[in-house]
Amino acid sequence: MKEFEQSQFEVRLEWGAAAINAMAGSVDCVIIIDVMSFSTCVSLAVEKGARIYPYPWKTASADAYAQRRGAQVASSRSRFTGEGYSLSPTSIQHIQEGEDLVLPSPNGSSLSFQARNTNATVFSGCFRNLSATAALTGSFNRILFVPCGERWPDGSLRPCLEDYIAAGGIIAATGRDACSPEAEAAVAAWRACQLRKLEPLYHCSSAVELQQRGFSQDVALCLATDAASLGCQLYNEFYASAQA
Repeated sequence: MKEFEQSQFEVRLEWGAAAINAMAGSVDCVIIIDVMSFSTCVSLAVEKGARIYPYPWKTASADAYAQRRGAQVASSRSRFTGEGYSLSPTSIQHIQEGEDLVLPSPNGSSLSFQARNTNATVFSGCFRNLSATAALTGSFNRILFVPCGERWPDGSLRPCLEDYIAAGGIIAATGRDACSPEAEAAVAAWRACQLRKLEPLYHCSSAVELQQRGFSQDVALCLATDAASLGCQLYNEFYASAQA
């Protein structure tokens, strides 16, 4: 299905796992974007000097996977208020330097796990590390941005505004012109949202869901643009600080 690879362009964008299956083999670099909340959790952990191991399944197998790597495993509940870690960025704020954490999630973590089996260099991007992520792309000729999206109750992909806007922001920050129409559209959406200081994102579906469940602080952490100075690179099994 080469007609879908956007191969005439340096910068490409497509959604979800299907994008990695169809396009990752034809690019040098893949950027996984799951703003609420996997990529934000990765950024917060890496800033603290911790390492995040992505894992696709919220099952007992995650405990065994973590044990074999001498790591902790985050709660299988996507949000919780107890001790330990979860996909709540608020919980990741307290991670310590040198800690290893397996972070299961069906979106960003699953796609990271999938992308590691390609020959491409893999980064995790979000609003917090927007400029830092863009700076890491300079040495790559062919870049694929993958907004992960969320899930409908039936498990199908729900394209979500926050991932799309963050992808557009990172693309804009690269300063590249050779963008596919799909990538150009994301940049246009970013610029429109930026004019309103990202205010629409506080009212998008993903943000409203978190706010209604009492996780407004998570939303604020996820939308804090350029709050982090480090990019996040996948080194085989784990994310750690990227070297420009």
